[in-house]
Amino acid sequence: MRILKSTFILLITISFNSAFAQYTEVINSNRPGVSKSAFSVGTGVVQFEAGAFTVKEDHALRNYEVSGFGLDFGLRYGLLFEQLELSLDGVYQNDTFTNYNGLVPDEDARSNFKNFTIGAKYLVYDPYKNAEEAKPNIYSYHANRKFNWKSLIPAVSIYAGANFDTKNNPYTDFGIEGFSPKIMIATQNNFNGGWVFVMNLIKDRIGTDQSDFSYILTLTHSFTPQWVVFGETQGIKSDFYADNILRFGGAYLWTRDFQLDANIAFNTKDTPTVFNIAFGASYRLDFHKDKKIDNGNSAKDGNGKMRKTKKKKKKKEEDDFDSE
Repeated sequence: MRILKSTFILLITISFNSAFAQYTEVINSNRPGVSKSAFSVGTGVVQFEAGAFTVKEDHALRNYEVSGFGLDFGLRYGLLFEQLELSLDGVYQNDTFTNYNGLVPDEDARSNFKNFTIGAKYLVYDPYKNAEEAKPNIYSYHANRKFNWKSLIPAVSIYAGANFDTKNNPYTDFGIEGFSPKIMIATQNNFNGGWVFVMNLIKDRIGTDQSDFSYILTLTHSFTPQWVVFGETQGIKSDFYADNILRFGGAYLWTRDFQLDANIAFNTKDTPTVFNIAFGASYRLDFHKDKKIDNGNSAKDGNGKMRKTKKKKKKKEEDDFDSE
Protein backbone atom coordinates (compact mmCIF):
# COMPACT_ATOMS: atom_id res chain seq x y z
CA MET A 1 0.00 0.00 0.00
CA ARG A 2 2.84 2.38 0.82
CA ILE A 3 4.53 1.62 -2.52
CA LEU A 4 1.25 2.26 -4.37
CA LYS A 5 0.81 5.60 -2.60
CA SER A 6 4.38 6.66 -3.45
CA THR A 7 3.85 5.76 -7.12
CA PHE A 8 0.59 7.75 -7.21
CA ILE A 9 2.30 10.84 -5.72
CA LEU A 10 5.13 10.59 -8.26
CA LEU A 11 2.73 10.36 -11.21
CA ILE A 12 0.77 13.41 -10.06
CA THR A 13 3.93 15.46 -9.55
CA ILE A 14 5.29 14.56 -13.00
CA SER A 15 1.99 15.34 -14.72
CA PHE A 16 1.70 18.76 -13.09
CA ASN A 17 5.32 19.71 -13.72
CA SER A 18 5.06 18.82 -17.40
CA ALA A 19 1.98 21.02 -17.77
CA PHE A 20 3.83 24.14 -16.73
CA ALA A 21 6.50 24.03 -19.46
CA GLN A 22 6.63 24.24 -23.23
CA TYR A 23 8.76 21.12 -23.47
CA THR A 24 7.13 17.88 -22.30
CA GLU A 25 8.65 14.51 -21.49
CA VAL A 26 6.40 12.86 -24.11
CA ILE A 27 5.55 14.06 -27.61
CA ASN A 28 3.06 16.95 -27.80
CA SER A 29 1.37 16.59 -31.19
CA ASN A 30 -1.28 18.71 -32.89
CA ARG A 31 -2.75 15.44 -34.11
CA PRO A 32 -5.36 14.03 -33.99
CA GLY A 33 -7.50 16.75 -35.52
CA VAL A 34 -6.43 19.87 -37.39
CA SER A 35 -6.29 22.49 -34.63
CA LYS A 36 -2.99 23.94 -33.42
CA SER A 37 -1.90 23.83 -29.79
CA ALA A 38 -1.09 27.10 -28.05
CA PHE A 39 2.20 25.61 -26.82
CA SER A 40 5.34 24.97 -28.83
CA VAL A 41 7.28 21.70 -29.01
CA GLY A 42 10.14 23.19 -26.97
CA THR A 43 13.60 24.37 -27.97
CA GLY A 44 15.79 21.84 -29.71
CA VAL A 45 12.86 19.64 -30.76
CA VAL A 46 12.23 18.74 -34.41
CA GLN A 47 8.80 17.18 -34.87
CA PHE A 48 7.18 15.52 -37.88
CA GLU A 49 3.41 15.07 -38.13
CA ALA A 50 1.82 13.42 -41.17
CA GLY A 51 -1.26 11.51 -42.24
CA ALA A 52 -3.20 10.05 -45.15
CA PHE A 53 -6.93 10.44 -45.71
CA THR A 54 -9.65 9.35 -48.10
CA VAL A 55 -11.74 11.88 -50.04
CA LYS A 56 -15.44 11.39 -50.75
CA GLU A 57 -17.77 14.27 -51.71
CA ASP A 58 -21.19 14.45 -53.38
CA HIS A 59 -22.94 17.68 -54.36
CA ALA A 60 -26.73 17.37 -54.60
CA LEU A 61 -27.34 20.65 -56.50
CA ARG A 62 -24.36 20.76 -58.84
CA ASN A 63 -24.57 17.02 -59.41
CA TYR A 64 -20.89 16.13 -59.11
CA GLU A 65 -18.80 13.63 -57.16
CA VAL A 66 -15.22 13.73 -55.91
CA SER A 67 -13.30 10.59 -54.96
CA GLY A 68 -9.61 10.20 -54.12
CA PHE A 69 -7.03 10.50 -51.36
CA GLY A 70 -4.85 13.08 -49.70
CA LEU A 71 -1.75 13.58 -47.59
CA ASP A 72 -1.26 16.18 -44.87
CA PHE A 73 2.02 16.99 -43.15
CA GLY A 74 3.56 19.32 -40.62
CA LEU A 75 7.12 20.10 -39.60
CA ARG A 76 7.59 21.90 -36.27
CA TYR A 77 10.78 23.26 -34.70
CA GLY A 78 11.35 25.02 -31.39
CA LEU A 79 13.85 27.85 -31.89
CA LEU A 80 15.64 30.27 -29.55
CA PHE A 81 12.85 30.62 -26.96
CA GLU A 82 10.54 28.12 -25.31
CA GLN A 83 7.61 30.23 -26.53
CA LEU A 84 8.65 30.29 -30.21
CA GLU A 85 7.90 27.64 -32.82
CA LEU A 86 8.52 27.61 -36.57
CA SER A 87 6.31 25.40 -38.72
CA LEU A 88 5.73 24.18 -42.25
CA ASP A 89 2.27 22.75 -43.04
CA GLY A 90 0.68 21.37 -46.16
CA VAL A 91 -2.22 19.35 -47.55
CA TYR A 92 -1.83 17.54 -50.89
CA GLN A 93 -4.85 15.98 -52.62
CA ASN A 94 -5.24 13.66 -55.60
CA ASP A 95 -8.77 12.91 -56.77
CA THR A 96 -11.17 12.43 -59.66
CA PHE A 97 -13.89 15.03 -60.21
CA THR A 98 -16.89 13.47 -61.97
CA ASN A 99 -19.57 15.75 -63.46
CA TYR A 100 -22.96 14.09 -64.03
CA ASN A 101 -24.70 17.04 -65.69
CA GLY A 102 -24.10 15.81 -69.25
CA LEU A 103 -25.38 12.81 -71.14
CA VAL A 104 -22.11 11.07 -70.36
CA PRO A 105 -20.28 11.54 -67.04
CA ASP A 106 -17.23 13.76 -67.46
CA GLU A 107 -14.21 12.78 -65.36
CA ASP A 108 -11.35 15.12 -64.55
CA ALA A 109 -8.22 13.90 -62.73
CA ARG A 110 -6.91 16.55 -60.34
CA SER A 111 -3.94 16.91 -58.00
CA ASN A 112 -2.28 19.79 -56.18
CA PHE A 113 -1.65 21.32 -52.76
CA LYS A 114 -4.82 22.56 -51.10
CA ASN A 115 -2.63 24.36 -48.56
CA PHE A 116 1.09 25.02 -48.27
CA THR A 117 2.06 27.37 -45.44
CA ILE A 118 5.18 28.43 -43.56
CA GLY A 119 4.89 30.44 -40.37
CA ALA A 120 5.82 31.12 -36.75
CA LYS A 121 3.84 30.83 -33.51
CA TYR A 122 4.63 32.64 -30.26
CA LEU A 123 3.11 32.08 -26.81
CA VAL A 124 2.11 35.51 -25.50
CA TYR A 125 0.38 34.40 -22.30
CA ASP A 126 0.93 31.28 -20.21
CA PRO A 127 -1.25 30.93 -17.09
CA TYR A 128 0.71 27.81 -16.08
CA LYS A 129 4.15 29.43 -15.92
CA ASN A 130 3.99 29.98 -12.13
CA ALA A 131 3.94 26.34 -11.12
CA GLU A 132 4.28 27.27 -7.46
CA GLU A 133 0.73 28.65 -7.51
CA ALA A 134 -0.78 25.31 -8.52
CA LYS A 135 1.12 22.61 -6.70
CA PRO A 136 -0.73 19.29 -6.51
CA ASN A 137 -2.13 18.05 -3.25
CA ILE A 138 -0.07 14.89 -2.83
CA TYR A 139 -2.32 13.63 -0.04
CA SER A 140 -5.71 13.88 -1.79
CA TYR A 141 -6.70 12.25 -5.07
CA HIS A 142 -10.06 14.01 -5.15
CA ALA A 143 -8.54 17.42 -4.43
CA ASN A 144 -6.44 17.13 -7.58
CA ARG A 145 -9.43 16.16 -9.74
CA LYS A 146 -11.91 18.80 -8.59
CA PHE A 147 -12.63 21.72 -10.90
CA ASN A 148 -10.13 24.59 -10.75
CA TRP A 149 -11.68 27.93 -11.72
CA LYS A 150 -8.27 29.29 -12.73
CA SER A 151 -8.18 26.68 -15.52
CA LEU A 152 -10.82 28.76 -17.34
CA ILE A 153 -8.03 31.23 -18.18
CA PRO A 154 -6.40 29.88 -21.35
CA ALA A 155 -2.88 30.01 -22.68
CA VAL A 156 -2.78 32.28 -25.74
CA SER A 157 -0.53 32.17 -28.80
CA ILE A 158 -0.42 34.23 -31.98
CA TYR A 159 0.57 32.87 -35.37
CA ALA A 160 1.67 34.63 -38.55
CA GLY A 161 2.52 32.89 -41.78
CA ALA A 162 2.39 32.93 -45.57
CA ASN A 163 0.49 30.67 -47.96
CA PHE A 164 1.84 29.71 -51.33
CA ASP A 165 -0.65 28.79 -54.07
CA THR A 166 0.31 27.67 -57.56
CA LYS A 167 -1.35 28.98 -60.72
CA ASN A 168 -4.51 27.21 -61.94
CA ASN A 169 -4.92 25.27 -58.71
CA PRO A 170 -8.20 23.28 -58.87
CA TYR A 171 -8.68 23.62 -55.09
CA THR A 172 -8.61 27.43 -54.96
CA ASP A 173 -10.66 30.19 -56.51
CA PHE A 174 -9.81 31.44 -60.01
CA GLY A 175 -6.87 33.83 -60.02
CA ILE A 176 -5.50 32.81 -56.61
CA GLU A 177 -1.73 32.35 -56.92
CA GLY A 178 1.50 33.33 -55.20
CA PHE A 179 1.93 34.31 -51.57
CA SER A 180 -0.78 35.54 -49.20
CA PRO A 181 -0.76 36.20 -45.42
CA LYS A 182 -2.31 33.97 -42.78
CA ILE A 183 -2.87 34.86 -39.12
CA MET A 184 -4.26 32.88 -36.20
CA ILE A 185 -5.02 33.12 -32.50
CA ALA A 186 -4.69 29.82 -30.63
CA THR A 187 -5.91 29.27 -27.07
CA GLN A 188 -5.60 26.23 -24.82
CA ASN A 189 -7.16 25.23 -21.49
CA ASN A 190 -5.73 22.32 -19.52
CA PHE A 191 -8.37 21.02 -17.12
CA ASN A 192 -7.99 18.46 -14.35
CA GLY A 193 -8.76 14.87 -15.21
CA GLY A 194 -6.94 14.83 -18.54
CA TRP A 195 -9.25 17.24 -20.42
CA VAL A 196 -7.79 19.78 -22.87
CA PHE A 197 -9.73 22.37 -24.88
CA VAL A 198 -8.12 24.12 -27.87
CA MET A 199 -9.60 26.95 -29.93
CA ASN A 200 -8.21 28.39 -33.18
CA LEU A 201 -9.47 31.57 -34.90
CA ILE A 202 -7.96 31.81 -38.39
CA LYS A 203 -7.93 34.40 -41.15
CA ASP A 204 -6.48 32.85 -44.30
CA ARG A 205 -5.33 34.15 -47.70
CA ILE A 206 -5.76 37.75 -46.55
CA GLY A 207 -6.21 40.30 -49.32
CA THR A 208 -7.30 37.80 -51.98
CA ASP A 209 -10.69 36.90 -53.46
CA GLN A 210 -10.63 33.77 -51.30
CA SER A 211 -10.10 35.33 -47.89
CA ASP A 212 -11.34 32.58 -45.58
CA PHE A 213 -12.31 32.90 -41.95
CA SER A 214 -12.45 29.68 -39.97
CA TYR A 215 -12.66 28.48 -36.40
CA ILE A 216 -11.66 25.13 -34.89
CA LEU A 217 -12.81 23.87 -31.48
CA THR A 218 -11.16 20.69 -30.18
CA LEU A 219 -11.86 18.83 -26.94
CA THR A 220 -9.38 16.07 -26.01
CA HIS A 221 -9.50 13.59 -23.16
CA SER A 222 -6.71 11.24 -22.08
CA PHE A 223 -8.25 8.41 -20.10
CA THR A 224 -4.98 6.45 -19.80
CA PRO A 225 -1.32 7.52 -20.21
CA GLN A 226 -1.36 5.99 -23.73
CA TRP A 227 -4.90 6.53 -25.08
CA VAL A 228 -6.54 9.82 -26.08
CA VAL A 229 -9.94 10.50 -27.67
CA PHE A 230 -11.13 13.76 -29.20
CA GLY A 231 -14.06 15.57 -30.79
CA GLU A 232 -13.71 18.59 -33.05
CA THR A 233 -15.78 21.05 -35.04
CA GLN A 234 -14.40 23.23 -37.83
CA GLY A 235 -16.33 26.09 -39.40
CA ILE A 236 -15.21 27.64 -42.72
CA LYS A 237 -16.67 30.83 -44.19
CA SER A 238 -15.74 32.52 -47.48
CA ASP A 239 -17.29 33.47 -50.84
CA PHE A 240 -15.54 30.46 -52.38
CA TYR A 241 -16.48 27.76 -49.86
CA ALA A 242 -18.40 27.41 -46.60
CA ASP A 243 -18.81 24.35 -44.41
CA ASN A 244 -18.97 22.94 -40.92
CA ILE A 245 -16.99 19.73 -40.44
CA LEU A 246 -17.09 17.38 -37.46
CA ARG A 247 -14.24 15.03 -36.52
CA PHE A 248 -13.98 12.23 -34.00
CA GLY A 249 -11.09 9.92 -33.29
CA GLY A 250 -8.24 9.02 -31.02
CA ALA A 251 -4.50 8.59 -30.63
CA TYR A 252 -2.16 6.04 -29.09
CA LEU A 253 1.22 6.94 -27.58
CA TRP A 254 3.53 4.14 -28.78
CA THR A 255 6.70 5.55 -27.21
CA ARG A 256 7.56 8.88 -25.59
CA ASP A 257 8.54 10.21 -29.06
CA PHE A 258 6.07 8.40 -31.35
CA GLN A 259 2.27 8.65 -31.63
CA LEU A 260 -0.33 7.00 -33.89
CA ASP A 261 -3.80 8.41 -34.57
CA ALA A 262 -7.01 7.91 -36.56
CA ASN A 263 -10.21 9.90 -37.14
CA ILE A 264 -13.29 10.28 -39.29
CA ALA A 265 -14.59 13.58 -40.67
CA PHE A 266 -18.04 14.44 -41.99
CA ASN A 267 -20.51 17.29 -42.34
CA THR A 268 -24.28 17.63 -42.06
CA LYS A 269 -25.20 19.17 -45.43
CA ASP A 270 -25.41 17.88 -49.02
CA THR A 271 -23.81 20.80 -50.87
CA PRO A 272 -21.53 18.87 -50.78
CA THR A 273 -21.59 15.95 -48.37
CA VAL A 274 -18.15 15.18 -46.96
CA PHE A 275 -16.87 11.94 -45.48
CA ASN A 276 -13.17 11.26 -44.87
CA ILE A 277 -11.21 8.60 -42.99
CA ALA A 278 -7.70 9.54 -41.84
CA PHE A 279 -4.71 7.79 -40.29
CA GLY A 280 -1.58 9.53 -39.11
CA ALA A 281 1.56 9.51 -37.02
CA SER A 282 3.78 11.97 -35.15
CA TYR A 283 7.47 11.57 -34.38
CA ARG A 284 10.00 13.87 -32.76
CA LEU A 285 13.78 14.18 -32.64
CA ASP A 286 14.47 15.38 -29.12
CA PHE A 287 17.59 17.53 -28.73
CA HIS A 288 16.13 19.61 -25.94
CA LYS A 289 18.42 20.70 -23.12
CA ASP A 290 17.21 22.32 -19.92
CA LYS A 291 18.79 25.64 -19.09
CA LYS A 292 21.16 25.58 -16.13
CA ILE A 293 19.91 27.62 -13.19
CA ASP A 294 22.26 29.09 -10.58
CA ASN A 295 20.46 28.57 -7.28
CA GLY A 296 23.20 30.24 -5.27
CA ASN A 297 24.55 27.01 -3.77
CA SER A 298 27.55 26.74 -6.08
CA ALA A 299 30.52 28.96 -6.79
CA LYS A 300 30.30 31.45 -9.66
CA ASP A 301 32.87 29.59 -11.75
CA GLY A 302 31.15 26.27 -11.12
CA ASN A 303 34.37 24.56 -10.05
CA GLY A 304 34.13 24.96 -6.28
CA LYS A 305 36.98 27.48 -6.17
CA MET A 306 35.09 29.72 -3.75
CA ARG A 307 34.84 26.88 -1.26
CA LYS A 308 38.54 26.12 -1.72
CA THR A 309 39.45 29.77 -1.14
CA LYS A 310 37.48 29.79 2.12
CA LYS A 311 39.41 26.73 3.33
CA LYS A 312 42.73 28.41 2.50
CA LYS A 313 41.68 31.56 4.36
CA LYS A 314 40.65 29.54 7.41
CA LYS A 315 43.99 27.64 7.41
CA LYS A 316 45.94 30.91 7.16
CA GLU A 317 44.08 32.35 10.18
CA GLU A 318 44.92 29.20 12.20
CA ASP A 319 48.63 29.49 11.24
CA ASP A 320 48.70 33.16 12.26
CA PHE A 321 47.15 32.25 15.61
CA ASP A 322 49.78 29.52 16.22
CA SER A 323 52.63 31.90 15.36
CA GLU A 324 51.42 34.33 18.01
